Amino acid sequence: MTSTTDWNEKKLVEDRLIEQLQGIGYEYLHGPALDAERETASAVILRARLLSAIVHLNPWISEENARKVMRSILHIEATNLMEANEVFYEMLVNYISVQQDLGKGKKNQTVKLIDFDDPDNNDYLVVDQFSITNARGTIRPDLMIFVNGLPLVVIECKSPMLNIHEQIGQGVKQLRRYQEGQERLFHYNQFMVATSNDRARVGTIGAKAQHYGLWKDPYPMKSAEIGDSPTPQDILVAGVFTKENFLDLIQNFIVFEPEGGRVIKKLARYQQFRAVRKAIDRIIHAKNPQDRGGVVWHTQGSGKSLTMLYLAVKLRRLKQLQNPTLVLVTDRKDLDEQITNTFKRCGFPNPQQANGVMQLKELLTQGPGSTIMTLVQKFQEDKETGVYPELSTSENIFVMVDESHRSQYKGLAMNMRTAMPNACYLGFTGTPIDKEDKSTTATFGSYIDKYTIEQAVDDGATVPIFYEARMTNLHVQGETLDQLFDRKFREYDEETREEIKKKYANEQAIIESPKRVEQIALDIIEHYETHIEPNGFKAQIVAVTREAAALYKTKLDELSDYESVLIISSGHNDKEHLKQYHLSNDQEKDYIRRFKKPLAEDRLAFIIVCDKLLTGFDAPIEQVMYLDRPLKEHNLLQAIARTNRTYDKKDYGLIVDYYGVSRFLEQALGIFTKSDVQGALKPIDSEIPRLQSRHRAAMNYFDYINRSNADACVQVLEPEDIRNEFETAFKRFAQSMDMVMPNPKAQPFVDDLKFLGKVRQMAKSRYREEGMDITECGEKVRQLIAEHLHASSVEVLHDPIDILSSKFEERMEETKSDEAKASEMEHAIRHEIKIKMEENPIYYLSLREKLEELIQSRRANQMEIVDLVEALRDMVNDMRTTTQKGEEHGLTREQYPFFQMLESELPDEDPELVKDLTHILTEIIESQKVLEWTAKDDVKREMRKLIKRQLRTSTVSKHTIESLTQKLMDLAAIHYK
Repeated sequence: MTSTTDWNEKKLVEDRLIEQLQGIGYEYLHGPALDAERETASAVILRARLLSAIVHLNPWISEENARKVMRSILHIEATNLMEANEVFYEMLVNYISVQQDLGKGKKNQTVKLIDFDDPDNNDYLVVDQFSITNARGTIRPDLMIFVNGLPLVVIECKSPMLNIHEQIGQGVKQLRRYQEGQERLFHYNQFMVATSNDRARVGTIGAKAQHYGLWKDPYPMKSAEIGDSPTPQDILVAGVFTKENFLDLIQNFIVFEPEGGRVIKKLARYQQFRAVRKAIDRIIHAKNPQDRGGVVWHTQGSGKSLTMLYLAVKLRRLKQLQNPTLVLVTDRKDLDEQITNTFKRCGFPNPQQANGVMQLKELLTQGPGSTIMTLVQKFQEDKETGVYPELSTSENIFVMVDESHRSQYKGLAMNMRTAMPNACYLGFTGTPIDKEDKSTTATFGSYIDKYTIEQAVDDGATVPIFYEARMTNLHVQGETLDQLFDRKFREYDEETREEIKKKYANEQAIIESPKRVEQIALDIIEHYETHIEPNGFKAQIVAVTREAAALYKTKLDELSDYESVLIISSGHNDKEHLKQYHLSNDQEKDYIRRFKKPLAEDRLAFIIVCDKLLTGFDAPIEQVMYLDRPLKEHNLLQAIARTNRTYDKKDYGLIVDYYGVSRFLEQALGIFTKSDVQGALKPIDSEIPRLQSRHRAAMNYFDYINRSNADACVQVLEPEDIRNEFETAFKRFAQSMDMVMPNPKAQPFVDDLKFLGKVRQMAKSRYREEGMDITECGEKVRQLIAEHLHASSVEVLHDPIDILSSKFEERMEETKSDEAKASEMEHAIRHEIKIKMEENPIYYLSLREKLEELIQSRRANQMEIVDLVEALRDMVNDMRTTTQKGEEHGLTREQYPFFQMLESELPDEDPELVKDLTHILTEIIESQKVLEWTAKDDVKREMRKLIKRQLRTSTVSKHTIESLTQKLMDLAAIHYK
C-alpha cells in the first residue's frame, strides 16, 4: 500500500508520466546517466545520438557532410531566441541541404534529422533531472524529451497538493525562467508542458500562462482506451506524445506568425488538430469521392483560419494525394484578405489571390499544386451564355469554403460544383448549422467536427460574452410603430403629433432621430469612460443604417474627446454628409491597424459601423460592442463574437444593447439547436453570485482576526502556501469587482476590497514577494486600492528597504512586536540570499542553512522569540561585514567569493596557498576578459582551458576539476563582466 509520504510531485506526476511514455515506446534514463554522453555540463544536445541518427536516416552522407550538418545545428546564427527557434524548425521540418556527389555529379541533397514518414524509425528518450549549467547558473527541468538526441520538449511538473489555481501558473513561471537563463536549450524546443496530473497544459516559447492550451481529447484514441478515469495529464500525454501524433504536431501543426511587430510561435489546439485529422481520415477512407467532404463548426474566435491553414499544410504534404490543388473560398473581401494574409504570414508557399472572374478560371485550369484564394462571387455565369463552364474534372482538388452556411452560396455553390464536379468540398463555419438548413449538409456533407461556444469559453480559447440592456426607454424591438411614436413624441400636442406622424412615421425615422442618437451617444461616452477605458480596451458601435452611423460619429465628436472612425460602404450617389467619411482601402486598413494597437499607443478608441466589420474582423482589444440595430440568427452570433477574443487582462466581452435585441434573445437564436448556442450571451447580473462567493473566499482568511490590527492581519499571511492561496483568492475577487464596478451592485464590497488590498501590499513589503503587485489587477480596482493606500498613508507603497542600508535599522525600531521584527528580518535575509546567491554561492548557502536551523528551532519551541531576534540581528551584521572579511585576507570584494569556493573544495589545504591560488586564477580571468566576453565562445574556451591547467597543478581532486572549473567560470561571469 502506498504511504501518504509518497504523495508528492515525483510520485504522483513525474513517475506517472514517465511510465505512460515508456508504455508507448519511449526509453527512460535518469539525467546523471547521460553525463558520459555529454562533453560539458552546458551541452543540451546528445551529440552521439544525433550523429548516429543522421547517418542512419541518410546512409549516403559523407563524414565531412555529417560534421557540417552537426555544426549548423550546434551553432545557429540568430539575433534572438524566437529567430533561432524558427531557423532550427526549418532545418527539422524542411530538412538541411548539403552538396554531395552520389554518382551523378555534385548536387544538393536533403538531410533528414527525423523520419516523419515512419515515426518508429527514430530514437525517443525521456529523461528526468537533466542538469544544464552555464554562467547564469544551473537548471534541472523535471522531464525532457529527446528525439534522435535533440531536446524537443521540456516538461515542468508541479505538486497536485499546491493551490489548484497556482499549479499551472507556477509551472509556466518556471519554464519562462528556464528560457531566460538557458536560452540555448530552447533553440531546439518545439513545445513545453506544465502539469500537476490534475491539470495539464501545453505551450510554446515566449507564451504566458494564459496562452498555454488544454489538451482534452486524445484523438484518434478514445479516453476509455487510456484506462479507467484518465486524468488531464494522461489525456494530454496520449493525445500529444504517441509517436505518430507527436511528429505530426511538429511537422504540420506549428506556425510562426508575425503579430504586432513580433513573431509568435503557435501550436495547434486540440480541437484544431482533431478537426484536421478527422477531415484527413474522411478524405482518405471515404468509400467514394462524393463522401469525402463535410462541415467543421468551430465557434468564432477559436482559430478557424489557422485550422484551414493546418489542413492545407497536411493536404499538401500527404504523399497519396500527389500535390493537390487547394481552393479557399470566402464570400467577403475582408475575409478573403484575412485568410490570404494568414497563409502568407505563416509562410505557406505561394498562395494566389484571384483578382477577377477571368483570372479565377485561368488559375483553376493550371493543374495540380496551386493554392487559390477567391471570393465566391467570382463564380459568376457567363453573361452571354448564362452558364458556368466546367474547368477541371480532377478529383485531386480540395475546396475549403469559409462561413459555408450563408445564403449567398446557394446559387454560386452550384457554379462551383459545375466548375469542379469531382472536387472535395469542405465547409468551415463559426456558427452552428441551423435546424432548417438542409442545403449546407447537402452541399458539403455531415459534420466532421464541432467545437461549441461553451467548450471554447471553458477552455479559455475565447472569453464569455455578457450583455447589458441600457436606456430601455429608447429600445425599439418589440414595440409597435404607434407605441414608439407616442413614446418618442409625447411632449407634442395631439394635432402636431398627427402632422409629424404623417410626414415621418416610419421606424427608421424614429431610430435615426437625432434626439435619440444623442441620448444614446451620451450614455455610450459615460459607460465607456467608467467601465471600459480604465482597463485600456476599445469599442465598436453598430448602427442600423449608414445615416445613423454618421450621426453617431457626429455626436461622439461633439460630446467627447474620444477619437473614433466611421467605416461604412460608400455609394456613388452619397450626399455630402456621408461623402466626407468615404475611405480608400488603404485608409480603412490603416484605421483597422491602429484600432488593434493598445490604447496607450494609439488613442483611436471607437470604430463605428453599420454592416462592415461584423464578421471576420479580429481585434482582441475590443471588449464592448454598443449595439443599436436588429440582428438575429447567424448575424447576431457573428457580430457579438467580435468581443470574445482573448487579450491580456480581458476576462469577458460585453454587448451593450440599445435596440432591445437582448429582450428577444431566445427568438433571435431560435433557429439553432439549444445546446449549440448554450452560453452564447449571459446577462451581466449573472456575475453577482460569483462576486459574492469570491468575496467570501478572500475574506475567510481574516475571520477571527482584529482587522484594525495591521500586524496581526499581515501575520496571517506569513506561511508561503497561505500567501499563495490568498493571492489567488484576492485576484479572483478583484477580477469580479473589476467586471461589476462601477455598477452600484459592487458598492457593498468596496470597503473589503480596500482592506484586502492594503493587507496584501503590506505583506508584499514584509515578505519581499515580487509577484504580489496590484498592477496585475484591472485598472478600476487598482485605482481604488492605490487611492486608499495613499489616503491611509501606508508607507509600504515604497519598495522594501535594503537590509544593508541604515534605514533598515530605523524600520526595525518602528516595528513594535518581537514577532514582527523577527518576521521582517527573516524575510529580508531570505530576499538578500536569493538575489546574491550567484555572487557567492558558498557563503550564501551556509547562511541559508543557518537561517533554516534558527527558524526550525523556534517552530519546535526550542528558542525564545527574543533569542531569535538577537540571532537574526547577528546574521544581518555578518552580511554587512563580508567585504571587510575579504579585505582582512588581503582580497578584493570580487576575489573573496573565489577564495571561499576554493576553500570549500580544499578544506585541508593551507589557507595561504588557497589565497595564492585565488590570486593566480583571478589574474588569469583579468588577463583574458574583453568587452562582452561572456557572449564570446572563443574567449570562454581559452579562459576555461587556462583555469583547468592551473587547477591541475594544485591539490584539487581530478574528479572535481571539471565541475569546479564551471563554477569558477560562473563566478567570473558575475564579478568580472
